[in-house]
Order: sequence, then C-alpha cells, then structure tokens
Amino acid sequence: MPEKRGDMQAVAEDRGIKKSNIRTTVPVPNHKEPATKSAQEVCDSAVIRSDRFCLYYGPKVGVKDITMDIYPHSVTAIIGPSGCGKSTFLRSINRMNDLIPHVRAEGRLAVDGHDVYHKRTNLVNLRQQVGMVFQKPNPFPKSIFDNIAYGPRLQGVRRRGELQHIVEESLKAAALWKEVKDDLKKSALALSGGQQQRLCIARALATKPRVLLMDEPCSALDPIATSRIEDLIGQLQSHYTIVIVTHNMQQAARVSERAAFFCLGELIEYDRTSKIFSNPRHKQTEDYVTGRFG
Repeated sequence: MPEKRGDMQAVAEDRGIKKSNIRTTVPVPNHKEPATKSAQEVCDSAVIRSDRFCLYYGPKVGVKDITMDIYPHSVTAIIGPSGCGKSTFLRSINRMNDLIPHVRAEGRLAVDGHDVYHKRTNLVNLRQQVGMVFQKPNPFPKSIFDNIAYGPRLQGVRRRGELQHIVEESLKAAALWKEVKDDLKKSALALSGGQQQRLCIARALATKPRVLLMDEPCSALDPIATSRIEDLIGQLQSHYTIVIVTHNMQQAARVSERAAFFCLGELIEYDRTSKIFSNPRHKQTEDYVTGRFG
C-alpha cells in the first residue's frame, strides 16, 4: 500500500528534511568516534591515499592537488557546491572517468597501496574491489537473481548453489532479501526506486569489494527510501570502507564520520564531520555548511 503523503512528510521532518531552506548550522548527531590512533597507525591503516592527485578533462581542471587519506570501516562524505569536483574525485578512485575522452591524471591515487593509475592496473579487478553505486538506480534489464549474479559470474563462479548463496547473502546485506526472496525471477525493473537502489548496492556487494563508492545515492529517492538507504549505510560500515558524495548537509552529518569539503576542484578542508559542521578551520567551509553560499 503506498505511503500517505502526511506520513512521508512526517518522516521527512523527523529526519531533518524541511520544506524551507534554513540558513543555520547543520545539527550533528552523536557518532561513535573511533578510538584515537597515533599518526603512524592512522597512516598505516588508510585504505585510499590521495597524494597531490589531479585530474584534467583535456585542458580543464577536474580536481587539483587532492591530498587526503580515507580510512577502513568508516563513512567519508564529500561535500561542496555543484561542479566542485566531488563526483570527479569519487569516480577517479575506480577510474570511471576513463570513459570520458581526453582525461589525464597526475599525482598518485592508491587503493590498498596500489596506484590505480599505474599502467599495469587491471581495471576489472579494480572495479570489483571498488564498487560503485550511482545517483540514479541502474539495474540491468534482467531478473533480480541475474542482476546480483552478474559480477560473480564474471569472476568465474558457475555452480548454481554457490551463486544462490551469494545472491541471498548480498540481498540480506542490502536489506532487500525479505522483500524479494519469493520473486527472484522477477524483472529488476519492476521494483520501486528505493528497492532498485538497494538492488544496485547488493549487486556491488556481490563481488566482495573492499570499498563502496556512492554518488548521491538518495537524490532520486523519497524520504522513506532515503531513510532506509542511510540506515543501510550504517550497517555496512562495519564491513566496508564507504565514500559518499552528497549535496545534503544533514545527510552528511547523519551518516559520516569524516567529511571533505571541495570547492572549485580543490580540497578546502578534511576533518571529523563533527568538527567540519561545528568548528571548521576555514571561513569558506563555514559559509558553505551554514548555507551562505552553494
């Protein structure tokens, strides 16, 4: 039964999504902060390391001199105004930008110590280790089962029993199993928008990635579906390193432990999310998170 409009509005308001454009500091929830580590431990534990990384679309700068470490079993939010390089940097991590003509990279961007732009990098293996969830759900025009089994089949899994296990575990991890377990032969295109996005998350998880990239995964969803995706991100955090691009400041505050503020292709500030929203070091960051620009 479809949700009543009043119910959806109540959920939206409960989660801080208002009709009016409130120009105040975004409230920050109480995250469980990881135990404090020494500088050496933090350095050694970084899953993604960017060192003066630049990416160009022909003569145009996409991102410039990005230096930051992204840590395991955490959620890192990348925020900033439109066109600031958020998605460019996210898509650079698994080289999705290679699909655009005249793209070139400088500096170093590494996953688990391996330079992703090294000439010997195997892109198929890289994209299996670094999964991607896009802004709009993009299920294949196949059954629910075949959507999830697609990646494992490319990895050489052929036994039906093993594929069934992977499909079930992936759908459970994406909090979708109970809703579709009796309809696995059903077309994925028949699912609702929120279900399709969770299916795409399950499809990414089926290849057992180390990192999960999310490019505004909730922007096309209603508040109830958004709530489910955000809850799912919290559940997945204990097993995956998650990097999410979002325009929604309140969403960044809710789901992430660290936040990176990008502007005009540059990294302006990168710190604990609580500090970014309550006591940023740069006035430019403060102006953005309080709604003075962007």
